Amino acid sequence: MKREKSCGALVYRKDNDKYKLLLVKHRYGGHWCFPKGHVEAGENETETALREVMEETGIQIDLQEGFRHVVEYYPKPNVKKQVVYFLGKAQYEEYTMQEEEIREITWADMDKALYMVTFKNDKHLIREAKKYFASADSIS
Repeated sequence: MKREKSCGALVYRKDNDKYKLLLVKHRYGGHWCFPKGHVEAGENETETALREVMEETGIQIDLQEGFRHVVEYYPKPNVKKQVVYFLGKAQYEEYTMQEEEIREITWADMDKALYMVTFKNDKHLIREAKKYFASADSIS
């Protein structure tokens, strides 16, 4: 079985008291998800996530402590893919689009994002982010 590994991030910003997530719609497949991509030689997981978010969206992010979730699935027969997701606070809200791979980008509040994302794994990640934010907000 062939194994692939990618890393990415749930990119967020806080707008007043609401959290918004950055969603990307892929050119091929047309599904809404989070920016991610393959680990390149010599990169660690966080380096890959930071690079891929920048390449696909033009946004620099600050990764948050305590959020690392792994998703595994089989995109093709005999291929097992692992994707490691982090939570990244956007340094600014303006984005640019990597047009070779991305068809559309949008900011969506958490409930809308939960509705928009295509795959169950991504819905689970949004629920985990909601828990993370609820915990962080109760501390501050």
